[in-house]
Amino acid sequence: QVLLVESGGGLVQPGDSLRLSCAASGRTFSTYARGWFRQAAGKEREFVAVINRDGGITDYSDSVKGRFIISRDNAKNTVSLQMNSLRPEDTAVYYCAAGIMVSKAGNSYSAWGQGTQVTVSS
Repeated sequence: QVLLVESGGGLVQPGDSLRLSCAASGRTFSTYARGWFRQAAGKEREFVAVINRDGGITDYSDSVKGRFIISRDNAKNTVSLQMNSLRPEDTAVYYCAAGIMVSKAGNSYSAWGQGTQVTVSS
């Protein structure tokens, strides 16, 4: 089993940047695809970004494409989400997830972190 812990959330202004990190422990980290999802208050959880096991394949939701960058460091057992040009509509709890395949579907992931709050407001 993989244990995931997110960090890096906070309150920022529109246009600012923020970097989220997700530390993994437990089963061999590098065998898992890793995803970021978010859930705004009163809304369904939605896909944000995914990266495959060696970092060679990434995918993003249309709403964050060109602004967010997902990356991973298998030596440090971490995956990061660099969020640039943040907008109020990016406000949500952000979750990292681990699964066996690259997917935009939340039910493809077997391990989830506890989430970190990102608030974008002036």
